[in-house]
Amino acid sequence: MFGFIKKSLNKTKEAIKSVVGIEKKEKLPKELLEEALIEADIDYDLVEKIVEKLPNEVSKEKLKKELEKIFNVPEAKLEINDKPYTMLIIGVNGAGKTTTIAKLAYKLKNEGKSVILGAADTFRAAAIEQLSKWAEILDVPIVKTKQGHDPAAVTYDTIASAKAKGIDVALIDTAGRLHNKINLQNELKKIVNVAKKAYENAPHKILLIIDGTQGSSAINQAKVFNEIIGVDGIIITKLDGTSKGGSLFSIVNELKLPIYYVGVGEKPEDLVEFNKDEFIEGILEGLYSE
Repeated sequence: MFGFIKKSLNKTKEAIKSVVGIEKKEKLPKELLEEALIEADIDYDLVEKIVEKLPNEVSKEKLKKELEKIFNVPEAKLEINDKPYTMLIIGVNGAGKTTTIAKLAYKLKNEGKSVILGAADTFRAAAIEQLSKWAEILDVPIVKTKQGHDPAAVTYDTIASAKAKGIDVALIDTAGRLHNKINLQNELKKIVNVAKKAYENAPHKILLIIDGTQGSSAINQAKVFNEIIGVDGIIITKLDGTSKGGSLFSIVNELKLPIYYVGVGEKPEDLVEFNKDEFIEGILEGLYSE
C-alpha cells in the first residue's frame, strides 16, 4: 500500500506549490518556507518552532530532520493479542466514524480475524442504519438497538456476544455530540466502565477519528475527547480530499499521540497504515526538487 499516503497529499502539495512555485528548488528562503508550511495548515507556533534553528536558506535534508522530530511519539501498534479484542471508536459526528469502522472491519477480516460490530451511537438513527448496512455488505454480525436506547448496554451486549461466539475483535461505534460536553463525558465514561464489566481487559484500544478536512481546527475537539476518556491513537479520515495535510504535524505535536491509520478514499479498502516517512516525504516533494 506504499504510495497511497503520498497520493492522498496531492491537494496539500498543490497548496504548497501555490506559495513556492512550480519550479523546484534545492534550497528555500526561510520566509518562503514558513509561508508554505502555514499554507499546508501547520499551526503558526509550530512552524516557528520548526524553522527557528534553520539557516536562512533551508535544504530538504535539514527540514526533514526537523519534521521527523515531531513524530517522536509512541509507536502505533495494533497487536490483536487478546479475545475479544475490543476497540472503542470515538470522535465528533460527521468525522467518518461509521465508515472507518467498516474499513477496519474489512481490513481485519482480510487478515483472517472474525469481527463483530456494536452500534452504540444510539443518539442517531442514521448511524445505526449506516452501520447495519455495512455489517450486511461485509457479512459480519452486529449488535444494535433502537434510537435513544442505552449505548452502554449495546457495548456490554456486543462484548458478551463476542465472548460467547469466540469472535476475535469487537468494534464499537459511539456518539460524538460535542455541543453537550457533560452528556458526552458521562456517556463515554459509562461505556468504558460497562465494557470492563463485560470483559476486564476491555476496551483494549480507544481510537479517535479526526476529519482531515478540518485541519488544525480539529485539535480542540481531540483535546476534549482525550481529557474525557483518554485516547490511545488517531485515525485521520478524508486526507485525500483536503489541502490541509500539514495539520497532521500540528495534531501529533499537540496531542503526543500516534496516528494508526489514514483514510485515503471511499472504498472499504481505502484505509492504510500511517507511515510517517512516506508522509514527510510527500510534504517535502511539494517543496523541493528531487
